[in-house]
Amino acid sequence: MTDTPGWASPGSAPSPDGREPGASGPDGPTDRPAPAEPAAQPGAHPQGPGPKWSSEQPPAGQWSAPTGPPSPGQAPPPPPPGPGWGGAQPGGPGGYGGGAHGGPPGGYGGPPGGHGGYGAPGGPGAWGGWNGGWGGPPPAAKPGVIPLRPLGVGEILDGAVSTMRTYWRTVLGISLTVAVVTQLGVLLLQGFVLKNSETTATLNDPDASTDEILRVFGSLAVGSGAVLVISVVASIIATALLTTVTSRAVLGKPVSAGEAWRDARQQVPKLFGLLFLLGLISVGVMLAGALPGIVSAIAGGGKDATIALFVLGLLAAFVVLVWLTVRFSLSSPTLMLERQGIVKSIGRSAKLVRGSWWRVLGIQLLAAIIANIVSSLVVIPFTLIAGAAGGEGMVGIFSTTTSETPSWTFLILSAIGSVIGSMLTLPINAGVTVLLYIDQRIRREALDLELARAAGVQGSTASTPGPVPGS
Repeated sequence: MTDTPGWASPGSAPSPDGREPGASGPDGPTDRPAPAEPAAQPGAHPQGPGPKWSSEQPPAGQWSAPTGPPSPGQAPPPPPPGPGWGGAQPGGPGGYGGGAHGGPPGGYGGPPGGHGGYGAPGGPGAWGGWNGGWGGPPPAAKPGVIPLRPLGVGEILDGAVSTMRTYWRTVLGISLTVAVVTQLGVLLLQGFVLKNSETTATLNDPDASTDEILRVFGSLAVGSGAVLVISVVASIIATALLTTVTSRAVLGKPVSAGEAWRDARQQVPKLFGLLFLLGLISVGVMLAGALPGIVSAIAGGGKDATIALFVLGLLAAFVVLVWLTVRFSLSSPTLMLERQGIVKSIGRSAKLVRGSWWRVLGIQLLAAIIANIVSSLVVIPFTLIAGAAGGEGMVGIFSTTTSETPSWTFLILSAIGSVIGSMLTLPINAGVTVLLYIDQRIRREALDLELARAAGVQGSTASTPGPVPGS
């Protein structure tokens, strides 16, 4: 990970032999002052005494507080030790194995002038925090919209929303442009093709000739194809730009739409190729599923057997397609942020998702549901207002048998609602995908260390491997 635009060649990719680098936690607290006593060395591990302390510390389990008056010639008992890492008294809750833990009184309570011990949970000098003892690594650094450690589901969703809220000018500007271009194409298709009186009359005429029907469907196919191409191009460009913006937001570094375009434009042609290849894979999987039914139909098999083969084959193909879609879902951020090629990006995505397929599916499905709910909350009121203003009313909106085409008022107001809905949902979906990619690399390749260095975070610590609550 380097602090270069687009995270090009971060340098933390897995090694050729397939091993995945891990991360180690801190050796101990670094922000506490050194003990005043000369027996312990600053920063020494509590279980690894320094050279002076080891010569004075009695063996474990052989020292306990005196229980009676000292015998003649015996030195008086030592005073209680001063506050150390445990800050506990001999035999009290500060001992590693004494008192509260049921072991011999005092345990590793410490010699005179030495460390007080680890302390019992919840007691003085407990292992529960930095105030009384070593409570583990400090909270992960958060230079941007997410903490630099493995993320939970809520943190991924919150990071996507925080990116949109913090850098709203750039994010909403990009998504608004894409939504306007896309909905404008849909509006023109609906207004000039579907509202055409000749087209409507032909579609509603049961006695229309085959040539007339083919001509109408040809016009619809051309218009729909043009809208589809515009939508795909706009979505790909928006995905590239929002990927760059989200990657900068993780580091806490704002970026304008122009800067995002300059960083992403070299990878945009590859992104087109990636999506085209993924589309070909999807079509190939569905054709492979339908192939048994096609063969049965050509061979003159029974009608019931042919239909059964079609249904079972397409169901199996759908299951495979869903599995491949999730497995390759991180290809786009891999291609954009690692500056990888098309095929290598697909392979990297498969490796990052391996072992976390269900988790990736669940998070993306949850993000899609939330995005659709947000979009519906915006689109439905605009549709109702459009129906009332355009004269269609509630019956006209939901009717499928009316021969009347929607008015321009209805189309325009509905398009405005769709633009606002897309403007809000597109950044959520794109942000979740990018943050999922970052989370998987943090879990597998300790990317958080390189992110911390790129963000200029001093004294950053490695994340602790393992599950995160709520993940």
